[in-house]
Amino acid sequence: MSSDLQVFRLPDLGEGLTEAELVNWLVAVGDQVKVDQPIAEVETAKSMVEVPSPYAGTVAELHGEAGQTLDVGKPLISIARVGAGSGPGPVAGSAAAAGAPAAAAPAAADDAVSTGIPASAEVSAAAETYRTEEKAGSGNVLIGYGTPGGATGGRTRPRKASVAVVEPAAVPEVSFEPAVAGTRIPGKLSAVISPLVRKMARDHGVSLDSIEGSGASGLIMRRDVEAAISAPEAPAASAPAPAVPVAASAAEGSVDGRTGLAVSARTPVRGVRKAVAANMTKSRSEIPEATVWVDVDATALLDMRAELKKRAPHDTPGLLAFIARFVTAGLKKYPALNTRFETGADGSQEIVGFDGINLGFAAQTDRGLVVPSVRNAHTMSARELDAEIRRLTAVARDGKATPTELGSGTFTLNNYGVFGVDGSAAIINYPEVAMLGVGRIIDKPWVVNGELAVRKVTELTLAFDHRVCDGETAAGFLRYVADAIENPGGALADM
Repeated sequence: MSSDLQVFRLPDLGEGLTEAELVNWLVAVGDQVKVDQPIAEVETAKSMVEVPSPYAGTVAELHGEAGQTLDVGKPLISIARVGAGSGPGPVAGSAAAAGAPAAAAPAAADDAVSTGIPASAEVSAAAETYRTEEKAGSGNVLIGYGTPGGATGGRTRPRKASVAVVEPAAVPEVSFEPAVAGTRIPGKLSAVISPLVRKMARDHGVSLDSIEGSGASGLIMRRDVEAAISAPEAPAASAPAPAVPVAASAAEGSVDGRTGLAVSARTPVRGVRKAVAANMTKSRSEIPEATVWVDVDATALLDMRAELKKRAPHDTPGLLAFIARFVTAGLKKYPALNTRFETGADGSQEIVGFDGINLGFAAQTDRGLVVPSVRNAHTMSARELDAEIRRLTAVARDGKATPTELGSGTFTLNNYGVFGVDGSAAIINYPEVAMLGVGRIIDKPWVVNGELAVRKVTELTLAFDHRVCDGETAAGFLRYVADAIENPGGALADM
């Protein structure tokens, strides 16, 4: 392989991830790329991320196709150094110079990256190599982290408006302007579009070749794809998204042997869904889970918030933020629920406590259920918690939450009441040891001062790991949060 060819291997995109699904390429063979320029969009078990190039030069080879799952440490892209020629020439040229047939060039590339060492060591070596390259050329591991001093080739993307968790607000129309040149659509070389727009078209089976862009110079905008989706007969996309169920064909023998029914679709389990499935299975198999619950009169909390909203219509925390504040105070009083149960390689066991609280909250997204966490939530007021919950919700729904934001929680708050249900036998978010669920708030008959009244009532459900505490601790925490909801003024005065 020519010394002018730089092979960039897929780095560890998060905490110990070993694979990622290639969603789509942002560059093509022959394109000129700069250091830190996004070259591919990949989906890990935790988030959708853009991978930046640590090299500048000409794209010589793309090692993978959209929909393919790539292992960390394997080749992702080959880039010819600046001034070494353009296109894939350096690969073929180097093979010819050595007297080898042109077809041997890909094999040479494979030999160059096949070390013969165990896969786990290869992954670690690749991660270390990437960190070294990062120091030498690129300070930008993932787009969004930023490069000190302002690197060229990076880009920013407008975000969707923040979405309230308890009181969802409509998301305004946002035009995602194109930002990366060289992303080519067959037959429409000038239609450079956002990856989000491409993903929307792919998910709805819309062919981009059939769309006339309404943006400057014929750029295809989000509104153009939305118009095509709403058309009576949107043409099918040339390559369906991997996440969309694929209809089984008759040639594949699509009759299920067990039920005798025709198989309508087969959906690969990968990405976020694969991670969620593995995490829930591990939680259920390892944690001896117990559950306690209580009905709570939330009328006073609703009244207090309504009064605050009159004074500050645009700066009043949502109900979930107030409950989150009560939860952090309760965890300080009952720290056993803010721990982790660990079993060592020698079979020894210990309960790990934390000096602080990272409060996770369940957020439903198009990619599945994710749990972003508010770091150091114990230091925040209800207003600060509200702002961070809204920010993380918007980021998670855009698929741009970082692995750290999605994997650092110590306790989870789950507001399943937004789905119109009262309670749930929740599965603890492994490796945490407890989860508090909040049901819908509805009118119910309630006894107040010896008289029957209609009150705003919700149900709190706590699932906890019985290895770290007994029912008394769990009930004490649950009662503390319930009392704070029923008497919010007094609770906040003591916090």
